[in-house]
Amino acid sequence: MPLSHRLLFGLLLVVQAAPAALAGPDIRATVISIGDGDTIRVLEGGKRLTVRLACIDAPEMAQAPYGAKSRAYLQTRLRIGAAVTLLPQTVDRYGRTVSEVIAEINLGLAMVEDGQAFPYRK
Repeated sequence: MPLSHRLLFGLLLVVQAAPAALAGPDIRATVISIGDGDTIRVLEGGKRLTVRLACIDAPEMAQAPYGAKSRAYLQTRLRIGAAVTLLPQTVDRYGRTVSEVIAEINLGLAMVEDGQAFPYRK
């Protein structure tokens, strides 16, 4: 492979890895409520955080009956009081922490796999 191709390939790898490198450390938290199919509230170190599940988009509650179904499904996979690990990515325009949410499983992935949300890419 020519040097220019190797440099370009290396640069692409760095750029792809940058968002992960810039993300904050993992956060341990406790679920206190579930707003809809892609928003939860947690308690972390005495602070309440509103968390939007990263990489997915679930129907809004007003989008009957799909919003309520998506929320109900998330409630079956994630109980109030459950411990979760957050892998923060960013903060959205509403001040929510956008994060992968891991309980026993990656909840965003489960929501998509089970047809309760869509993959979302900004």
